Amino acid sequence: MAQQQDAYFVPSKSQWPIVAAVVMFVTVLGAAHWLNAPPGEASLGKTLLTVGFIGILLMFFGWFRSVIRESLAGSYNSQVDRSFRMGMMWFIFSEVMFFGAFFGALFYARMFAVPWLGGEGHGVLTHQFLWDDYSAAWGTGGGNGPARIGGNFQTVAPWGLPLVNTLILLTSSVTVTIAHHALKAGHRGKILVFLGLTVLLGATFLYFQAHEYMEAYKELNLTLQSGVYGSTFFMLTGFHGMHVTLGTIMLAIIWLRVAKGHFTKEHHFAFEAVAWYWHFVDVVWLGLFMFVYIL
Repeated sequence: MAQQQDAYFVPSKSQWPIVAAVVMFVTVLGAAHWLNAPPGEASLGKTLLTVGFIGILLMFFGWFRSVIRESLAGSYNSQVDRSFRMGMMWFIFSEVMFFGAFFGALFYARMFAVPWLGGEGHGVLTHQFLWDDYSAAWGTGGGNGPARIGGNFQTVAPWGLPLVNTLILLTSSVTVTIAHHALKAGHRGKILVFLGLTVLLGATFLYFQAHEYMEAYKELNLTLQSGVYGSTFFMLTGFHGMHVTLGTIMLAIIWLRVAKGHFTKEHHFAFEAVAWYWHFVDVVWLGLFMFVYIL
């Protein structure tokens, strides 16, 4: 019996990894085509993006169902649980490196590239490759580039929707923590209330961010073509929004599992993993709010 408990569970062959690779490739291909296609020729990109997104949702549903069935069947012992925790830690570490690269790009552009182009050092780049009245500006000035190419733009004010979204995510960290403590205390009703609030807050954040994007494009003329400022703004906030979307979906799935009684006080790593991920997303947003919106 002891040998059975110490045996490490090895899942059977699964089609989900290759399915995930295919649908994510289709999604990225569709997004790239949509963003880079000439006006009036973006229908193929939109179609591929829609198909890929639906495929990702179906892949998540199928893969989660397989893992949940294995968990409920008692296939995971303490050794498997430890490996899951280590895997989640390394995954979050990889996400730290992912966003670290983008924050690094933002830092390099603002602190090195723009000043160099503005004439710091020997000024060779400015005098040889750029126009005479170029100014090393960040944001609305944009080094005179976007005004000449895509038109003048305005930046998003930090003390409007960005501040509201910051308060929303900070509140969601509190609600998911309360839900976690309620789970360890065995209060299912309290878990459902506060975890449901967390899902609602995540969805509200996404709604406000979508509203912010529409306002940026329609009223501020802030687009992906707005120079390096527009590129870094949408790259950082867009990828963060994607992570919030995934986190909200996972929280909703955990809510359904709690409602079905899948977790106990001792065994609830799926809940913990999603909570870790959500706290990570919140911390990243604080960095975005500070370095993208305020500074």
